[in-house]
Amino acid sequence: MSERLAPPPGDPILGIETSCDETAAAVVAGGTHVLSSVVSSQVDLHARHGGVVPEIASRAHTELLLPVVAEATIEAGIEDSEITAVAATIGPGLAGALLVGVASAKALALAWDVPFIGINHLEAHLYAAFLEEPDLEPPLAVLLVSGGHTMLVAFEGHGQYRVLGGTIDDAAGEAFDKVARHLGLGYPGGPVIDRLAMNGDREAIDFPRPMRNEGYDFSFSGLKTSVINHTRKHPDSSPEDIAASFQEAVVDVLVHKARKAARDIGASGLCLAGGVAANSSLRERVLDACIEDGLRAFVPSRSMCTDNAAMVASTAYYRLKSDGPTPLDAPARPNLGL
Repeated sequence: MSERLAPPPGDPILGIETSCDETAAAVVAGGTHVLSSVVSSQVDLHARHGGVVPEIASRAHTELLLPVVAEATIEAGIEDSEITAVAATIGPGLAGALLVGVASAKALALAWDVPFIGINHLEAHLYAAFLEEPDLEPPLAVLLVSGGHTMLVAFEGHGQYRVLGGTIDDAAGEAFDKVARHLGLGYPGGPVIDRLAMNGDREAIDFPRPMRNEGYDFSFSGLKTSVINHTRKHPDSSPEDIAASFQEAVVDVLVHKARKAARDIGASGLCLAGGVAANSSLRERVLDACIEDGLRAFVPSRSMCTDNAAMVASTAYYRLKSDGPTPLDAPARPNLGL
């Protein structure tokens, strides 16, 4: 396949996302205009197992992806021949799940004779902000928080960013899931703890704030253990108070470090990204902090917090302009870093 020129601004790019348990496809024009975004969730398939089962995820992607792609193109109101490039998440993520999306995207690119672009899932989360606020101006401090990742990123320009810090053990979303599992609240843990915390006292239990004042790295494994130990010593504790106090500890650490990062890099704004960005308390605290610090705040809509393909297609627009197409022999990379 010969190298092709990037599509002119405004031409639609099909994005595909299959890094974990969401089968998603979207069409985005010009990097910012979402023509369609379709997400088929596998939550119900994995809930009975208390977490994502890689083999089940891969099989579900195989069954769902082509219908989801078809729905995305129909919803966008375009013909297949109008797609100017096909992008897919190439990593990080579950190996089998990634392979389904990458192989399908390459096949479509070949069939339609358009470029293929492999996208870093973490970078795509950074670009979710520009789908809803295209006039955001770097430098920006981005707090990316999900089930598998917790990191602070200095976004200095398109394709130009520095990872300031990341998790050294459990990611914040992983801690939410494990605490919820211990409390018998089911999977996924983040939304149910968020709802339960609304009726609890966030100051009822003084859980630790791990590494709050130690650089930009995060650690939530010890906090999770503290919650487990507390429930064993105090079995009559209110689940609502436990949820609220645990959530407060996590949010306090996240917001404290994000504010410090924004100050240190001279950021004009602070952006949230990733699945945990849907948490009510985190959203509220970030907005309050930005008002107090004189920063522009970006809190994505909840549909743009979780894994979706619109952010993949958006990132592909900028990557295609700067780097050109990705070779068709590029492999899926489950451990790809930012």
